[in-house]
Amino acid sequence: METTPIQNRASVADLPLEKLAGNSNVSEQEKVGELSRQFEAVLLREILTEAQKTQFRSKYNEDSYASGIYRDMVTNQLAESMSKSGDVGLGSQLARQIARQYASTSSPSKT
Repeated sequence: METTPIQNRASVADLPLEKLAGNSNVSEQEKVGELSRQFEAVLLREILTEAQKTQFRSKYNEDSYASGIYRDMVTNQLAESMSKSGDVGLGSQLARQIARQYASTSSPSKT
């Protein structure tokens, strides 16, 4: 019986930015795409956090330490999910802009 080895290839989205930058197994396009996606997630996290500040306080949405941690966890997961879906489009637009700028600086100028 022949078995095939399990290949444990981590997704680009699973790598932290400091490991992503020096990873030679990841293309520049993938690096730019993941950087843009993570930046979009940060922006979405800030927008969602600010949006939650306007909700009315009542006995049903307490403002305890535990509920604050839970609310932050939910906000982080929601921002990550939104950015990974690509539906917002900020990350893809930023990736295109960076790729265009990178291509113009890496190509030799004609004089």
